[in-house]
Amino acid sequence: MVHFVGAGPGAPDLITVRGAKMLEQADVIIYAGSLVNPALLERAQANCAVYNSATMTLEQVIDVMRAAEKEGKTTVRLHTGDMSLYGAIREQMDRLDELGIAYDDTPGVSSFCGAAAALCAEYTLPGVSQSVVITRMAGRTPVPERERISNFARHGATMVLFLSTGLLEEVQAELLQGEYTEQTPAAIVYKATWPEEKVVRCTVGTLAERAKQEGIHKTALILVGDFLGTEYDRSLLYHPAFTTEFREGTEK
Repeated sequence: MVHFVGAGPGAPDLITVRGAKMLEQADVIIYAGSLVNPALLERAQANCAVYNSATMTLEQVIDVMRAAEKEGKTTVRLHTGDMSLYGAIREQMDRLDELGIAYDDTPGVSSFCGAAAALCAEYTLPGVSQSVVITRMAGRTPVPERERISNFARHGATMVLFLSTGLLEEVQAELLQGEYTEQTPAAIVYKATWPEEKVVRCTVGTLAERAKQEGIHKTALILVGDFLGTEYDRSLLYHPAFTTEFREGTEK
């Protein structure tokens, strides 16, 4: 059996209880060494075989899984954050289907949740934004033309950018082709929830400059939108005049 497990955003205690138990019971662990906090490997059994997938190809990863399966061993494939976002898990699962190897998927806390926590922010503020765009800048890995940042920027919604910190000048240019302005609030969150976490508040117009000043060029999320501002509407859910299934409104 192969268990795909989300490691969480970085802090070792932000892995799920289920994911932690699977790590502790695994015979083989294949972890994304460039992104997963190695402190999580302290949960592994003494005789557990550990592989760093940062130095491996897809074929090599599958070979390790196949060998473990033949020996009746349990494998944990440990991905950063929640692997449903930029996790490259589909290609692994398809290969396992071809080989007839059973697997399951345990979600994790995504780094975009960790970044919001670092900022003490709420992505969906009433009267400001009720949508979150999660995307990335095109680099060596292309992005469909219809999903260019400039196209998403037309909505002016909350935006979270993965894998784009090294391309911030291009990111700024794309953002400014939409509803955002030079003064739109933005933030750079480096290694959210890790001990070395760094939060940089800025604006769309100063993203590249502030990242350069702070020496941040990778392993960071870019957050953009007026949810980082100070103005928003009160939630109706807890308004005394709002009637719900559980509470009768007491005011007009």
